[in-house]
Amino acid sequence: MKLKPLTEEERSRAREKATAARSARADIKARIKSGELTVEEVIVTHASDEAIGRLKVVDLLRALPGVGERRAAGIMATVGIAPTRRVRGLGVHQRKALIELLESS
Repeated sequence: MKLKPLTEEERSRAREKATAARSARADIKARIKSGELTVEEVIVTHASDEAIGRLKVVDLLRALPGVGERRAAGIMATVGIAPTRRVRGLGVHQRKALIELLESS
């Protein structure tokens, strides 16, 4: 399937939209790292936001203080979340299990 070529204006708008989405995801991760937000707040209230919904769960977990790549992978394996899952793609039970696991530790 061949995509139609974008005009310079369309390309510019797409670039601006992508930059805004990256900025929103970076802001959420920084707020989690500082303790201003919790993972539960992000999952419950911000998951409907298109940019935040596309944030990978592993990146969200790695933003927590003291959680690196291995610990994030372990948390996801314990809860049963695929490594490529995004926040928007979490099921009801996965959300609940992740929140409960993070609250207990």
